[in-house]
Amino acid sequence: MNKQQQQETSGQSLPLVQQITSVLWPSFIIASLATALFFVIFDPSDLAMISGIEVTRTGGYTIGFFFFWLITSISCALTCYFRKPCPPRIINDGQAPDQ
Repeated sequence: MNKQQQQETSGQSLPLVQQITSVLWPSFIIASLATALFFVIFDPSDLAMISGIEVTRTGGYTIGFFFFWLITSISCALTCYFRKPCPPRIINDGQAPDQ
């Protein structure tokens, strides 16, 4: 068993700052890429006109970026959450399960 596995099994985990950074940094990079690709196709002023909300072009870029960052942050956080191991299952020693 290596040192990292020993730490995980002994209940020690990463510091909170490192956990938060491991979610926010990759989501920031992907949100930047998604914003660039989205706004290559759609103009924020056209989207504002369709929605009926008066937003400047820069405001549209900002809203779009934070929207993409929120969505990718949720995705990264869920990935980190589901990466944790499940608690061990109780084995019934080959007997039929009670119903």
